[in-house]
Amino acid sequence: MHPPSPVAATAPDRPRPHSPRDLFLSFTWLALQGFGGVLTIVQRELVEKKQWLTPDEFLEDWAVAQVLPGPNVINLAVMIGDRYFGLRGAAAALAGMLAVPLCVILTLAVLYAHFAGNPQVAGALRGMGAVAGGLIAATGIKLIAPLRRNPLGFGLCLAIVGIVFAAIALARIPLGWVLIVVGGIACGETWRRIGR
Repeated sequence: MHPPSPVAATAPDRPRPHSPRDLFLSFTWLALQGFGGVLTIVQRELVEKKQWLTPDEFLEDWAVAQVLPGPNVINLAVMIGDRYFGLRGAAAALAGMLAVPLCVILTLAVLYAHFAGNPQVAGALRGMGAVAGGLIAATGIKLIAPLRRNPLGFGLCLAIVGIVFAAIALARIPLGWVLIVVGGIACGETWRRIGR
């Protein structure tokens, strides 16, 4: 038996998935929209449209999903499914993220293998890289607003963002080490400030 989620305990009237089937269909739709990166789509659908998560909850859940092994959006889907319907919900959300998109990817892989030598196809795929970068940047900017309510304070949060960016993008330190060191320090300092 799962304990009541913080979502259910604090806001019983908030929108929520109606059933595991609703989770399956919602995450299938999310996955099918996620060309070039699904983070922006997940944030828009789950926070802005469906309102299953607040911006703060999304940021917290995304942070946990990011540090767990495996694809972060899969981790997030499993966490949300479990929150509302336990193991059945987690399985439904996971299946939604994987089943139909797997068929689409296999079809596209066959088509790509056939047309990969075509210069127009190669050029179109390179152009999509700019679109993917823009989507990721837009989502990153949207995630800054909830940091204003973070226990660390907005200034320290922005400093951590800068440190992580510099460590990964400029110094090329592996993500795992950055998560362990900077994430560990941030978690410890947050724990200290909350415990005051």
